[in-house]
Amino acid sequence: MRQPSHMKKFFLLLPLFFLGMILPVYGAAGDPSGTVQSSPPVDEAVDELDDDFEDDYADESNAVIIADPLEPVNRAIFWFNDKLYFYLLKPVARGYRVVPVPVRRSVSKFFANIYTPVRFVNSTLQLKFRDAGTELLRFGINTTVGILGLFDPARSYWHIQRKQEDFGQTLGHYGVGQGLYLVLPFLGPSSLRDGIGLFLDGRYLDPVFLYIGDFWLRTEVRGFKLVNGLSLDKDTYESIKRDALDPYAFIKNAYVQKRAGLVRK
Repeated sequence: MRQPSHMKKFFLLLPLFFLGMILPVYGAAGDPSGTVQSSPPVDEAVDELDDDFEDDYADESNAVIIADPLEPVNRAIFWFNDKLYFYLLKPVARGYRVVPVPVRRSVSKFFANIYTPVRFVNSTLQLKFRDAGTELLRFGINTTVGILGLFDPARSYWHIQRKQEDFGQTLGHYGVGQGLYLVLPFLGPSSLRDGIGLFLDGRYLDPVFLYIGDFWLRTEVRGFKLVNGLSLDKDTYESIKRDALDPYAFIKNAYVQKRAGLVRK
């Protein structure tokens, strides 16, 4: 059932309204001269992002190998994504860094909050009821005290950490292997299992898909989410390209080990 158009506009404009409210607050907290003090917030932002990308594959004894029969096709898509990153996404993200870091962090937290249904439902499907309850509690605190998720008092004041769950992990929890390796256009590394999980989560639990009927508007919102996230990144992909002998193989191995580690949790 399609949502009324005025509800779609409300859903999109509400976070922008609150961003407009908090921008003056951040400005008042900065240097009286008007100079943006960016270094400490950037370090904080990266520390927070690092928590979402823990090294789950450091134990080589648990190394996982994945079949890659589509490697020529995957490498071609990898090349496409690489060019898209360097010639479009990263330049846009660097330009977007004129937005103060605290505001970009709040945007990231807002999106993380509205994606709570993905984590809650998959925690429940895996019978991780404590984790499911944690997600509900975080959502309640951050949506109210945290002003629609623009802040994360659940983590900052009550030390309630966000879980990482999706339907690919749910399938893995019940013994479904990753299958063959895939590189998805625009989305990057995946697997047959995780690709199916991504589709089902996106079709039935993704609030952007469920509440925004227009395809192009959905694409713009998702693109904005991606650019905002890249603007907080300290050139991780550039480091991989510079240091790895074969970036494709490095990313494939890192992805597979990380996903296996998440399933084991």
